[in-house]
Amino acid sequence: MTDFQDPTDATSWFAARPGGQEQSAFEGAFPMYGRDYHQNPAKAFEEMRRHGPVVPVLLQGEVPGWLVLGYRELRYVLSNPKLFVRDSRHWNQWSNIPPDWPLMAYVGYQPSMLFEVGAAHERRAGAVSDALAAADQFELRSRCERVTEGLINTFIGSGRADLMAQYANPIPLLVLASLLGLPDADTRALVGEVATTLNGGPAAMEAYQRVQNIMAGLLEMKRSAPGPDLPSRLLAHPAGLTDEELTQDLLLTLTAGHDPTATWIGNTLQLMLTDDRFAMTLSGGRRSIGQALNEVLWKEAPGQISIGRWPVMDTQLGGRRIKAGDLLVCGLAAANLDPQVRPDFYGGSVGNHAHMSFGYGAHGCPHPAPELAELIAHIAVETLLDRLPDVVLAVPPELLEWRSSIQMRSLEALPVEFTPGYPV
Repeated sequence: MTDFQDPTDATSWFAARPGGQEQSAFEGAFPMYGRDYHQNPAKAFEEMRRHGPVVPVLLQGEVPGWLVLGYRELRYVLSNPKLFVRDSRHWNQWSNIPPDWPLMAYVGYQPSMLFEVGAAHERRAGAVSDALAAADQFELRSRCERVTEGLINTFIGSGRADLMAQYANPIPLLVLASLLGLPDADTRALVGEVATTLNGGPAAMEAYQRVQNIMAGLLEMKRSAPGPDLPSRLLAHPAGLTDEELTQDLLLTLTAGHDPTATWIGNTLQLMLTDDRFAMTLSGGRRSIGQALNEVLWKEAPGQISIGRWPVMDTQLGGRRIKAGDLLVCGLAAANLDPQVRPDFYGGSVGNHAHMSFGYGAHGCPHPAPELAELIAHIAVETLLDRLPDVVLAVPPELLEWRSSIQMRSLEALPVEFTPGYPV
């Protein structure tokens, strides 16, 4: 058994029943579903933290797991991939999980680099990192400016817009399409299919298959006509990725880059439209867009959790006894809110980038993905504020609704009003 914290710690909730029997590990577990949870997960994390840095939780369908919400504990888990593996086939609950479980997309094993471990993961993640690092950031910036300006042109004359549906959500996919070297027709199809996939429901799996088909077709095209794009660089990489590996890793790069970046844009705009520190005019000293982007990563992290990690042996963590194969839910957003590490943004601690919002360790976002995402998000927020300097919320802040997603902290809509203008 691996020791991490003293098993006699006061946070340990195991207690002997009469006759020496232990209480069920998941008695009194906290539900991580329902409107109250999704509207204010930070409040739920605060309550859970009173019971220790690792707490029992129930996911949709009353599926048990352990939420790791202590910063120190989460860093320990993510730093030890041999003890806490990413391969979901180690889960000890598979016999109790129905095939239509709503969260199956997050835990069902796929032959992508996300579920690989050790040298196999390093080989594939290294290839993706190399291919991303070779991207022309000047061209990426130019593409992002064209995309954002074009989207604003579609609604600037009306004086009203939903900045999620009409702006934040389409941006990353439209920009990433240029990194992939996708033809315009495939880009338009991809935008709709990825949206259907992320919305879940009965149509999601069929849409996901169509996205796979688009990626497979793209690889065939780039094999015969390579260009200065991500698929061509991966095809030529000395790692020698197979067609299945290429398709899966391109899909993962696309989806992992799209939804979190769109959410980052939307949450930053929401912060700047609702917080007096950011709501001043530029001439009046509004805090910077960079400060807002960083604060969102700490306080409203786009990726709230990661499902998950599975210990390969019985262990102890945060005063809890964890069995081999138990599900560990990595509380990225909860760890960011840990009082022991959270910066005081009102006191000027704005440069702290030690958050967990991009993950940590071997399975964190590969370099330079976070930098590329920040470039896209910064241009998106900056362009909108430049074009719509008097933009304001069209509804009271308390009426904003958040998506019913355990994975993403994203607004359903961000309705705004502004003085109508003209396309450029």
